Amino acid sequence: MSAHTSFSNWIDAYLNVRRRAGFDLRIVGNQLREFARFAERIGHNGGLTIQLAAQWAGNSGTGRRSTAARRIEVLRPFAAYCRQFDPATEIPPRYLFGRAHHRLAPHIFTDDEVVDLLAACDGLYPPGGLRSASCRTIFGLIAATGLRISEATG
Repeated sequence: MSAHTSFSNWIDAYLNVRRRAGFDLRIVGNQLREFARFAERIGHNGGLTIQLAAQWAGNSGTGRRSTAARRIEVLRPFAAYCRQFDPATEIPPRYLFGRAHHRLAPHIFTDDEVVDLLAACDGLYPPGGLRSASCRTIFGLIAATGLRISEATG
């Protein structure tokens, strides 16, 4: 990244390319602009470095490592884009602050819980309406086949 090109210009170009590829990137765009403002505020006038990325990610205000990890996750594709034009660009390691997302343990419904859930569908408003029949069908299908909700509704 040349000294005369600001992060803001690089971010605008990056977002333009990604949006033409069909990505919305509203939240990512806002976060990248925060990064550019941060770099400007601290007087950074070089390229994107791991040290700068870590400093910005750790300066989220929440003090949580998961927030810093998500900020690094946002910055990595932008850094890869910048590296095409400036080989000195450093791409921060994926797990610099640990994992950004943690999977919750799934709940496996017992047979009794499934029966109770299906029975509860009959109490949905309006009585005798399509909603109760639809929910009962979808939940029964998921319980019988193991499909995900998106697969069952798709």
